[in-house]
Order: sequence, then structure tokens, then C-alpha cells
Amino acid sequence: MNVKKPHCHPNSPCLESLPFDEETADQLAGIFKQVGDPTRLKIFWLLCHQEECVTNIAYLLDMSSPAISHHLRSLKLADLIESERKGKEMFYRARSNKPAKLLKKILSQVFN
Repeated sequence: MNVKKPHCHPNSPCLESLPFDEETADQLAGIFKQVGDPTRLKIFWLLCHQEECVTNIAYLLDMSSPAISHHLRSLKLADLIESERKGKEMFYRARSNKPAKLLKKILSQVFN
């Protein structure tokens, strides 16, 4: 459907539609919401650079393991990290999907 907008501003592109649908917008908003928390941002940044277990993440961030597990669960639900059991421990790392790669690239630009 081609709808005429009320008006176009000079020296500005006159877009007829947004480049993404509602589902994509919801997905992106969910990702940004997850990394809007400083602890989850730190955890994600760490997991972009190394695979790590809950105990070591808790030590590095000076937090309890249950608190870290809560944040890991949120990042996993946002599809930014994945886990793998090795023996008795669960190890986490950043996913290699498009949203996680983009977020890693953004963080690399900011922190490097």
C-alpha cells in the first residue's frame, strides 16, 4: 500500500516506510533493555572476549553467584549468550548471531 505522507521537509529524505517491522522493533528493544543494565553490559562484554563460568564471573564483578545467574538468564533469554555444560560446570559465551555480533562491535568501538 502506497500512502502519501502529509508533507516532506526540504533537505531531508522522504521515507515512505520504516526499515523494520513491529516484531523486529520489539526484538531490538528487548536486546537494548537487557544491556541497559550495567551488570548485564559488563557480563556481555566479558563473554564477548572469553568463555566463563558463573563462579568466575561472580568473582570478577564482586557479586554473588545467584545474582550473576539471574543476569545470565536474562541475557540468554535475549539470545545474546549461550551456555555449555563441561563436567559439573556451566560455561557461558557470547552468541555468534547477528544481534550479539552487532552489540559486540558497538562495545568494541566504545571501549577500545
